[in-house]
Amino acid sequence: MSRLLRFGGLRGRLLLAFVLVSLVSAATATVLAYDDAREAILKRAETSARKDFRDRVSAAVPEFDVPPDQAALTRLVQTVAAGAGDVKLVATYQELAAGALDQRMLTAELRADVRRGERVALQRIEWNGEPWLLLGSSVAFAGSVRPTGLEVFQAVSLREEQRDIGNLIISVRNGVLPVVLLTAVLALLAAGTVLRPVRTLGQATRRLAGGKLETRVKVKGRDELADLARDFNDTADALQSSVAELRDQEARAKRFVADVSHELRTPLAAMTLVSSILDEDADRLPPDIARAAGVISSETTGLARLVDDLIEISRFDAQVAALSIQDIDVAEALRATLSTRGWTDRVEVDLPGGTRARLDRRRLDVIVANLVGNALRHGAPPVTLTSRSAGTDLLIEVADRGPGLTPESARRVFERFYKADSARTRSDGSGLGMAIAQENARLHGGEITVSGNPGGGALFTVRIPCQEREKA
Repeated sequence: MSRLLRFGGLRGRLLLAFVLVSLVSAATATVLAYDDAREAILKRAETSARKDFRDRVSAAVPEFDVPPDQAALTRLVQTVAAGAGDVKLVATYQELAAGALDQRMLTAELRADVRRGERVALQRIEWNGEPWLLLGSSVAFAGSVRPTGLEVFQAVSLREEQRDIGNLIISVRNGVLPVVLLTAVLALLAAGTVLRPVRTLGQATRRLAGGKLETRVKVKGRDELADLARDFNDTADALQSSVAELRDQEARAKRFVADVSHELRTPLAAMTLVSSILDEDADRLPPDIARAAGVISSETTGLARLVDDLIEISRFDAQVAALSIQDIDVAEALRATLSTRGWTDRVEVDLPGGTRARLDRRRLDVIVANLVGNALRHGAPPVTLTSRSAGTDLLIEVADRGPGLTPESARRVFERFYKADSARTRSDGSGLGMAIAQENARLHGGEITVSGNPGGGALFTVRIPCQEREKA
């Protein structure tokens, strides 16, 4: 199968094209050469036979008396045939005929030509599977063109000429195979010359697609392939410049977000303090002011959470986030996460005891809290939290029975600020929770994946390779 695929490539197509062109050229040349050679051989045989027949008839006729009898016809045939080799003759005069030539070989067309007075009429025929040349002549009175009624016919075998033509075909056919083989070798050499730069460009393109933007190819010559190499280098230059500019813009944007988040943290802390005081005194405030204070408190809390998440994600972007490893009881840590947020009664757990791992407890809490919080907000009960060991990995699964995620949402759920429902522009979350959970899992050397829950809904799986991380 692989050979067929390679044959369908550019090398195979070039080879096939060269061979087909050579075959067509050889076949055309063979047909033309065969036709010309065949006609030349037959014409030469006809010319020779015509002259010989005319000379022998002309030499025999002066001693022939008209009207002849059967004996005279026989003598005429013997005289014409003398020295003519392997030929068959017949002479006719009215009802008389003499000679060994079977008159059934004589066609009506040949007889008509002879009766019209042609000095020597010719015709090629196939008789009993062999080629023959028929010659006919009408004898005229001496010094006149008036026919005497005497007609002489001769049949000459063209077997030798046919054999020569056959040998010519065999010679041409034997010469075609070396020509095709030579063409195939030349095609392979030409394909190698053409494909080598193409293969180099293909390898360079794959390196470029793999992120090695500094990849360039050497330009050789001034042909179309050299132009293609120059175009590739120009494209790589432009791509590298664009990527560098985009990365610079991204870095500046991240720095801007981080700086703004840090600058907002202090005034937000003051606003949070004030809003908490207003919440505590809400019962003593007029109803309108109390509702306004509640809105301010809620929005301030959300803004503070967004700023905290932005600062957290900025640490990952700046690659300054670090683990604080400690030996923990996994089940105890996960139960504490639920208890701290008041989710114990809303989440079904399957957390076998005795599982210990060396993890960053705070970051594990962030991972689980974001996944469970997301399931409670956007999924449907029952929400379940399970943990188990799988070899050297720790698996934590959060599942719900909600509508689940579409393939598009499952692919983008860990993107920053991604909203699965475009109509849901505001929610309790910052839009960074799933991205932060994924970053924390990766910081542990693991990852979070999402799939459909066999019972319906979404299933988020956290896989953390504890052993490898400990060795590292």
